[in-house]
Amino acid sequence: MQHNSLYYGDCLDWMGKWPADSVDLVYLDPPFNSRTDYNILFGQGQESQAQLRAFQDTWSWDHAAQKRLEDMRGAVAHPAHSAICGLHVILGESGMLAYLTYMAQRLAECHRLLRESGNLYLHCDDSASHYLKVLLDGIFGGRHFRNELTWRRSTSHNDAKRYGRISDRILFYSRGKTPYWAGHNIASPKTREQLLAAYPLKDEIGEYRADNLTGPRAGNPDSPSSQPWRGYDVHSRNRHWSAPRTGHYAEFIEAHFVQNYRQIEGIHERLDALDAAGMIHHPKKHGVWPGLKRYAFADQDIVPQDIFLEPRGFTNYSKGKEYLGYPTQKPMELLRKLILAACPKGGLVLDPFCGCGTTMDAAERHGRKWIGIDISTFAINLVRCRRMKSKNISTFGIPQDVAGARQLAKDRPLDFEAWAVNLLPGFAPNLKRVGDTGIDGRGTMLHKPETGESGRMLAQVKSGKFQLGQLRDFLHVMEREKAAMGVFITLEPMNSDAARKELAALGSLRIGAAEYPRVQCWSIAEYFAKKQPSLPPMKDPFTGKPLQDDLYA
Repeated sequence: MQHNSLYYGDCLDWMGKWPADSVDLVYLDPPFNSRTDYNILFGQGQESQAQLRAFQDTWSWDHAAQKRLEDMRGAVAHPAHSAICGLHVILGESGMLAYLTYMAQRLAECHRLLRESGNLYLHCDDSASHYLKVLLDGIFGGRHFRNELTWRRSTSHNDAKRYGRISDRILFYSRGKTPYWAGHNIASPKTREQLLAAYPLKDEIGEYRADNLTGPRAGNPDSPSSQPWRGYDVHSRNRHWSAPRTGHYAEFIEAHFVQNYRQIEGIHERLDALDAAGMIHHPKKHGVWPGLKRYAFADQDIVPQDIFLEPRGFTNYSKGKEYLGYPTQKPMELLRKLILAACPKGGLVLDPFCGCGTTMDAAERHGRKWIGIDISTFAINLVRCRRMKSKNISTFGIPQDVAGARQLAKDRPLDFEAWAVNLLPGFAPNLKRVGDTGIDGRGTMLHKPETGESGRMLAQVKSGKFQLGQLRDFLHVMEREKAAMGVFITLEPMNSDAARKELAALGSLRIGAAEYPRVQCWSIAEYFAKKQPSLPPMKDPFTGKPLQDDLYA
């Protein structure tokens, strides 16, 4: 568990290896189960409407979901056991339950990793927030629910049959009874009008209001807190004295008026000290009780509320320099607020679904340590080579040699395919897990060939030995998809004279002053030998803009 590092793979696998009580804040923005495929369209016009599924935000009941359910139903000590069993009764074996069993495993690990003072934010939308809250109540305990924040996006999801949906939910939970909280770090400044309305009185120091110095009587009526002070008989009104000794305003009193105020034990002694410092308002009207002076200059900020109207998200019309083109990217200012309020300076922030790295960037900028995990190597590269390119960031889980690649192909073949495609500049993997129709990755040329073909490019990955029949199948896929160029990826270099002849017969494409083979065989071994395929200038698969080559450095 190395701070300020990126981890490639399933967050469940990584978190399970790390020690408990080691993280101060978890922020996770997982897939929402919103039944939406976040697609990117390549090219312009009707001729190139091939779609890349950046990730598939849909869930269905399958063998993996069934196993997760059976595991949790049998594990009576699992913190999500009761919640999942109850949700199973309500939802049945559905896509929603598949999603919730997936989240239950990972949220339980988040809970284990948090320190006793730690906090968790779960970013979601209204399609599953109510179920996720039940799940979190089961794992964290309902008493540790703190807020359901509402964040307003810039664009809405409109439907002619209901209100437009323009907000996300952020479920806020604590690990223990005394969580870290510093909401004053993100408080908004009050206007002059707001301060004058809240503090109507004034003395030589400034505007103030008279706050209550008593509370409902409790305990022994003979205790010092129930005895008269300066002629005010609290007992006669069934009250007791209550001068603050802890909290933000007690710190303010000690800093500005009464030295060592918080160390004063006796209630009458504290009242005397406050009175001597001019901190008690004595009303002129008989029968009105004294009050503690709360000064406006100690309360210049508005306490953050549970509705975030600013900052808003990105739109197609106003994205700014911060925007990286990553689906579901959140603005930096939102993460800044969440982190400063719920994580101490120098604390550790974990993002198990880190995407393009906004959480890590915000943590780095504001003096917090961080760890990011993502199952997409494109996301890992986006953070390492673009968003935080000035930092020397360590990465774990990405194969460092052919042996590591072979092991990844054996253990997680679909992740191997996605990793291999991401090694090609300008390509992005098709993360549809089944029925990919022979296409593992797609890319788009920045400029179309002079011969008039589309700028569409395809990739296919095979983890076993090279087979000529598999290459020929790929050539048929390219013909079917009307792709201009293709890359056939294998673990080891291709050594087949018959394959070389077939590829040579396909010819090449001229783009500008350069020529490129229509189809190339390229291997992971060549990648580690720093040999890249010959590719034309490419579009960034997320933005459609010219690709920055350093993303694949």
